[in-house]
Amino acid sequence: MDFLLSLFQQQISNIKSPAVIMYVNISESDIQFLPGVGPKRALLLRNELNINTFGDLVRLYPFRYVDRGSIRKISDIQYESSFVQIQAEVESVKREPKRLSVTVSDGSGELELVFFRGIKYITDELKPGSTFLFFGKPTVFNGRMNIVHPEIDSPRSGQDHGQGEKVMVTGIYQSSEKLKNAGITAKVMNKMMESALKRVLPEIRETLPSYVIKEKGLVPLRYALENIHFPKDEISLAKASYRLKFEELFLLQLSLLKQKYIRSRNSVGIMMKKVGTDFNACYNSLPYTLTGAQKRVIKEIRKDLTSGHQMNRLLQGDVGSGKTMVAVLSSLIAVGNGYQAAIMAPTEVLAKQHFRNISDYLKPTKAKTAILTGSSTAAERRKISEDLQNGDIDIIIGTHALIEDNVIFKNIGLAVIDEQHRFGVDQRARLWEKSKGGIAPHILVMTATPIPRTLAMTLYGDLDVSAIDEMPPGRKPVETIQAGEKQRDAMYGFLKRQIALGRQVFIVYPLIFESEKTDYQNLEKGYEDVVRAFPFPPYKIAIVHGQQNNKDKEFNMDAFVAGRANILVSTTVIEVGVDVPNASVMVIESAERFGLSQLHQLRGRVGRGSDKSYCVLMKGQKIGNESQKRIDMMCRTENGFELAEEDLKMRGPGDLEGTQQSGLPITLDIASLAKDGNILNDARAYAQSVLDKDPDLSSEEDRPLAAELRKNKYKLGGKDYSKIS
Repeated sequence: MDFLLSLFQQQISNIKSPAVIMYVNISESDIQFLPGVGPKRALLLRNELNINTFGDLVRLYPFRYVDRGSIRKISDIQYESSFVQIQAEVESVKREPKRLSVTVSDGSGELELVFFRGIKYITDELKPGSTFLFFGKPTVFNGRMNIVHPEIDSPRSGQDHGQGEKVMVTGIYQSSEKLKNAGITAKVMNKMMESALKRVLPEIRETLPSYVIKEKGLVPLRYALENIHFPKDEISLAKASYRLKFEELFLLQLSLLKQKYIRSRNSVGIMMKKVGTDFNACYNSLPYTLTGAQKRVIKEIRKDLTSGHQMNRLLQGDVGSGKTMVAVLSSLIAVGNGYQAAIMAPTEVLAKQHFRNISDYLKPTKAKTAILTGSSTAAERRKISEDLQNGDIDIIIGTHALIEDNVIFKNIGLAVIDEQHRFGVDQRARLWEKSKGGIAPHILVMTATPIPRTLAMTLYGDLDVSAIDEMPPGRKPVETIQAGEKQRDAMYGFLKRQIALGRQVFIVYPLIFESEKTDYQNLEKGYEDVVRAFPFPPYKIAIVHGQQNNKDKEFNMDAFVAGRANILVSTTVIEVGVDVPNASVMVIESAERFGLSQLHQLRGRVGRGSDKSYCVLMKGQKIGNESQKRIDMMCRTENGFELAEEDLKMRGPGDLEGTQQSGLPITLDIASLAKDGNILNDARAYAQSVLDKDPDLSSEEDRPLAAELRKNKYKLGGKDYSKIS
């Protein structure tokens, strides 16, 4: 009664006229009013798991399940086992400073149970000679196996004890140390979930139309929610899991495809009917033939530019596949139709490199180009600003400086954004807003990070996607080698032989300064080691990292690019775009720390010239199975798309470029892009068929879908980014 009274008071606290109260939405009730929660636990649930309401809790799904039906013998437990359940008798209880050690036995062996909190209660409960069920995860400390803070239950009766009982599947939920310390254990979380379901399930309404449920053979939503948390059996769990995964991916793809449809129908695009003389002059003077993939992509872009709708296209291409040339030729189409083009790069180093290369490509043409970066002088900025407004610059290359308010174009028609993952959506939107006459420029975003198909369908589901999946002929493969610390002297000898041949070397470290928490090689110590191994003279070493000021970074990078330095010691700041054809060796220290995609990006910095190139993966003495698997795969293949797919499976979706997983711009509650690719493909195809019949979702039977899409969950980051590429 106290709970209902508190809940009722919460619902009406801001309503002056009780007569208007018709319905209390239990799902939206504050989580603190759930029995067993209260204000303190509610604050923790909000901060740790973003759970604010009963409904939020019900939509927190188990990330795995354990069998609480079977009982293991202590003698059968291995330290690498996941959660286990034993029934054992307490033999001894030993109270030590800050911890309690309890030894239990089941006749087959002994096991230590360790407790750091609730010691008084546990001492009173666990008397020698008493028998209990204990459930937890085995760990090893000082060579001895134990279970820390196991859950404790009453023992089974004699007839239930032993092997072979029926399966009792229990969900395990995401947690944290703060939650555990506050007493919100797996057992408590299950009780809270049971309480929330009892209150929320009766009011749950279907989110999908009846025809979708029937055609896709889905179980009802109430059944799915009940069995995802407390499955009756494995079949019920499978049905519940499929229903919830399909719904999540279907609604996401429906939202993305609907945004794409609305844009294609409503957006007016600049018509670029001509190719132009500059395009032909550049194309005909190329010293090589474009690959079939490059030609295919240019045709796709050309079709977009003549469609009358705004182009929003993602171009994927492995390192060295020729994306820059596609960007140049696309920009020249814009110039040939009387418009300007902007090419935006994430770093000054990459912008300058683009400017040098593109200037060479444009020599046979009349197109005028310029570069604008953060280090451009005030006088240079004024001149560039005037020339842009007058139309005296056809193609502008630059960094974030291009989106500053004082940069005004006469008539921008195409914006090319290189390495798009380095730019925020709001930054890209500002480039968009620089168009004149209310017609947005065509957008081409490029990435050298191969994106797995399932991830591309989610992150860029509202864009058209092109891929350059073919490397230019004659590009030599990079030989990839792995080595341990014992081979370091031999590796240094190999580098000296390469330098004697006139080659240059990258040495990349994952850290800038030494960390107490890791024994990975770091740039600070590594630089000292390299200087000792390669003394001046004859060797010259440059160093580049993110904590340097731009002047120092530019000086050292220019020294290496110009060939004045033999070795560049660096962090991953050189990962994107640095083009030094004479560099033939990439050494990656502590390679086990990097993900596959980042290792592949770093490897792509060599092999850009005519010389045989190498990538040396230096690994630590202690390396896990997953890390070794990544390194082995790097040595086995150079296919970036294959590596990206494997990276997704091994590390999950997130920031595939870096060592830290920052997550997707949209949160998936239950589906996994790494594991549920087949469901995603089916969901996208079915979403397309629904929109083919009812593009606006305006029919009576599709009203539930329209209502679901109005929720922020199905827009990336809670925003509608369909107009921003």
